Amino acid sequence: MTAALALLGYLAAVGLAAPYVLLRSRWPHRAPALAAAVWHVLALSFSTGVALLAYCLAAPTEHMHASLVGLLHSCGLNVGAGRADPDTAHQLAVALPTALVVALAAGFARHLLLARRTRTRHREAVDLVGRHSDLLRATVLPYGTPAAYCLPGRRPRIVVSDAAVRRLTPAQLAAVLAHEQAHIAGRHHLPLAAAEAFHSVFRRLPLARHAREQTALLLEMVADDRVLRGHSHEALATAMYEMAAARTPKGAFAAGGHTVLIRLRRVLGPREAAHPALWGSVAVGSAAVPLLPLLVACAPGLG
Repeated sequence: MTAALALLGYLAAVGLAAPYVLLRSRWPHRAPALAAAVWHVLALSFSTGVALLAYCLAAPTEHMHASLVGLLHSCGLNVGAGRADPDTAHQLAVALPTALVVALAAGFARHLLLARRTRTRHREAVDLVGRHSDLLRATVLPYGTPAAYCLPGRRPRIVVSDAAVRRLTPAQLAAVLAHEQAHIAGRHHLPLAAAEAFHSVFRRLPLARHAREQTALLLEMVADDRVLRGHSHEALATAMYEMAAARTPKGAFAAGGHTVLIRLRRVLGPREAAHPALWGSVAVGSAAVPLLPLLVACAPGLG
């Protein structure tokens, strides 16, 4: 029971407190790729903690470190200790974490499948209505508002409205197309699907809600940073402003959207790169966080 209480405290810290600490920090917008990874690591750590808590509560008569040995045995891993008795409590203790893993994996697969179907239908409609431009390497769609978005996946497509082609300068249009290509090259739909899967299982959890929202925002910033390697800040910012009112189809990434104001302030503001020490410390901490639930669970028994 001591292990269960320790895990409950850890889950409260990760699921409730950590998101607000991260939201109040300044560094995530300076290192959006690293920040997105941290959100996913926190989600992984929380899921591991929930699985261990379920196992601990279902096997309350054993110390948690001994229960973990039984769990590893049930997974086919021999760690040199006695095999746990295959009683009903132990079977339930294994079934509960397994159910959580299955739910997360099913949510990830379901979101990918639904998004793929939506993008496929939209891609077919775009190919019928629009015209492919070899110069732009995109499909030009008749639409009266400047807009651009991409449909990622195995058959990616960049879509740009003819209003954007007419109204944007060549530099602005090039920055927009580079932004969409960054989403496709980075396969940004995969981490977004993972965040959606975590949210579908822990819908009311602050960590799940903020991880989904921040992943979408941070991936847009990652694409912005890639654009700024070869294009001017002014070209990207003015193009984003022109397309701020454009609507984005479901399952697509767009250069505009509701996060434009946050990204505009970042693009036009003073550029402050993340210090290497920050990168190193956060990266090391992120690598250790998934192991913390195991340490928290084992600590009472080891003591």
